[in-house]
Amino acid sequence: MHNSSKPIVVVGSSNLDLVVSSPRIPLLGETLLGDQFFSVPGGKGANQAVAAARLGGDVTFVSKLGSDASGDQLYQNFKACGVRLDCIFRTSETPTGVAFIIIDNEGNNVIVVAPGANQRLSREDVQRAEQKIAGAGMVVAQLEIPLDTVFYTAELAEKYHVPFILDPAPAAELPTELLRRAAVIKPNETEAEILTGIRVEDEQSAVRAAEKLLACGVGAVLLTMGSKGFLMATAQGNELIAGIKVNAVDSTAAGDAFTGALAVGLSGGQDLREAALFANKVAAISTTAKGAQSSLPSREEVDAFPC
Repeated sequence: MHNSSKPIVVVGSSNLDLVVSSPRIPLLGETLLGDQFFSVPGGKGANQAVAAARLGGDVTFVSKLGSDASGDQLYQNFKACGVRLDCIFRTSETPTGVAFIIIDNEGNNVIVVAPGANQRLSREDVQRAEQKIAGAGMVVAQLEIPLDTVFYTAELAEKYHVPFILDPAPAAELPTELLRRAAVIKPNETEAEILTGIRVEDEQSAVRAAEKLLACGVGAVLLTMGSKGFLMATAQGNELIAGIKVNAVDSTAAGDAFTGALAVGLSGGQDLREAALFANKVAAISTTAKGAQSSLPSREEVDAFPC
């Protein structure tokens, strides 16, 4: 870890992803014989926390797991990845969140998520992490937990003057009261359209959507557009930054890799453009390996990557 970096607090979801590969997506009422089955740690919040920890960040993750075997598996994984465990809470009232994923031979997928304990992550849980937030350099949240919990996280970050990164995924309409507390918001095209009502198809429409978010009081917008790269928009102006060409095999965790890396860059003293370029590189590298957390690179891998 770089000594100049300040701690990062990520508030969000943890899932166990149960994945089966199938020759095709089954029809309604149909039973197919699948191929491989595997279970891997997932959830947007967990992916972002692990991404940041792998890059050398001092990461506290605020999340909720069930008191079950799936929760034990995820807890041990966080420990192995170097994520601080003191704000990962357990509940016996509901099982750990799971995602059921079917992937066909073409790489298409269908996913059903049972949020489980993620829906029980409350403002009281975040309050238990208040001193961690007070001492953080960056606070990050997404939308796979109750909106009230995200709102409270943003309020605490504001109270202690800690920059708040909001990853507005899965896509949802959000109140201006939440948006104005975001130092950085990082939507993709779909999320930007739902937030602003503007369909994002090219640089011009991306700029219009970003300007609408800035008008809500957001500090900066990083609007990601897949292989096209991303638009960085602030009150000082806009810049479209190209995607990095790599041999992509799985883009599952690219967005989470970007968010985790952005938090590491900003907490380590980089300016927004430097941190965003670093995040762009980390996201590109993550697409060159399969899986979500298994694809997240270490700091050494990023430094050695030829781009």
